Amino acid sequence: MDVKTLKPILESLIMASAKPISIDRILSCFSEKEVPDKKTLRGALKQLAEDYTKLKSSVELKEVSSGYRFQVRKEYSSWAAKLWEEKPARYSRALLETLSLVAYKQPISRGEIEKIRGVSVSTQIMKTLIEREWVHIVGHRDVPGRPAIYATTKEFLDYFNLSSLEELPPLAEIKDIDKINGELDLPEPANGDSENVQATDGQPVNPSASETSADDASVTVVNLEADVESEDKNSDKVDVAEAMTAEH
Repeated sequence: MDVKTLKPILESLIMASAKPISIDRILSCFSEKEVPDKKTLRGALKQLAEDYTKLKSSVELKEVSSGYRFQVRKEYSSWAAKLWEEKPARYSRALLETLSLVAYKQPISRGEIEKIRGVSVSTQIMKTLIEREWVHIVGHRDVPGRPAIYATTKEFLDYFNLSSLEELPPLAEIKDIDKINGELDLPEPANGDSENVQATDGQPVNPSASETSADDASVTVVNLEADVESEDKNSDKVDVAEAMTAEH
């Protein structure tokens, strides 16, 4: 099967999928006689993405950790966001700092996060990150108490529009937690700690086929914009990125 024939087939498969679709899943949709090799398939996907760019479409083909998806380009997301009547989930600065630390220092224990932040990490914060499927337990430290150690998930990468952890900016380039949040498309707090953060960008092209609840980790939302209030005033005084860099 040539690329010209393959592209519209790929377009239909990606459009119809309720979540990012992997190369293997795409291949499984072809009969034994029709199945293309992976090199041809990847070439067709690349050309399809370029086609959307050349058309200056409001939609882009994006590869994330778990596969390929169509999504609204960032510059049009404010319009697409109005289709969602339900208010998106909102997160505290403490939670976002904790998530940033897991992303950069994984695998990391709760105690190690607390040491870097200089304040305690509530059980609810870790529970929320796990329920969102952004973080999971990958093992336990071989020390008294055997504390759990955490790492990010594929859902984390998908949510923040990353295909791999290598796309995170080097710590040496980051001076403070707000810069980390900016690089992860997290909020830039305006008044100290941010109690509330609203997800707005990167809306899926096919919301009816997608899982669009604000409580579902597979919602294809990329950016978070801050609506800030104070929750933990001590965290304002902690240079988290500096502490993280110092430990390398």
